[in-house]
Amino acid sequence: MQFRQQALSKLQSADDIDLPVRYARPQGWLALAVTLVAMAAAAVWAVTGTVGDTLGASGILTHGQGSYVLQSPVRGQVTAVLAKEGSTVRAGAPLVKVRNPGGGATFVRALAAGRLTTLSVSIGSVLNTGADVASVERVRDSRDPLTATLYVPADRAASVPAGATVDLDVQSAPSGTYGVLRGHVQAVGRTAQSRKQIGSFLGSAQLGEEFSKQGPPVAVAVRLDRSSATRSGYRWSSPKGPPFALGSMTLASGTIHLADRHPVDWLLP
Repeated sequence: MQFRQQALSKLQSADDIDLPVRYARPQGWLALAVTLVAMAAAAVWAVTGTVGDTLGASGILTHGQGSYVLQSPVRGQVTAVLAKEGSTVRAGAPLVKVRNPGGGATFVRALAAGRLTTLSVSIGSVLNTGADVASVERVRDSRDPLTATLYVPADRAASVPAGATVDLDVQSAPSGTYGVLRGHVQAVGRTAQSRKQIGSFLGSAQLGEEFSKQGPPVAVAVRLDRSSATRSGYRWSSPKGPPFALGSMTLASGTIHLADRHPVDWLLP
């Protein structure tokens, strides 16, 4: 009680009335000034600065004309295989020879010219009518340029502009060694594609499953940048790229560079 009385007496002392009041130390004013400057700079950057936005998607390199699955029109046993995977075949070319139940021979022929990407049968295979025999990629010339098709989630496809730059990590040419393949968005599909549609276009039900695991995607066509300075004939982030030519039906993952955005756009509804 005695200490409390002394404290009250000191507060009521008239000698302290004329002393100046110290609101803040100089260090406090400096910290406040620095904070205000930093907030002002952040506000200016949020309005005038830009941040790059990207979108990742899986895809594949092709000649862009799609593929078809050749099915057997007859029942029987394969007695000869007349073509090799990777070879170019003309329309009507015999691919396999089949002995039907009556003992006669029938040839299963290519429906359209292209490159034989998958051969599903071998000598001795027994075929039923409608069984898959081969997958053929439609291509007029094996030297035709490659394109990339990326399968983008349907809810993000509207944000992809034509002409956007694309970096492709090609499965057969690891980016850690050869860099990324450069390209630009050529076209964006108007509607999402089903698993069956993708499989039909690529000539592979397995790829249809792979590219639609997250739901029906939208196909984005990417034109690859050409270059005469590389062995592959395309432009890479490294000076030379891989020392070999790229093959069609090669898997790739792409990073699409979308339009730059102001940071404040993410804060506004």
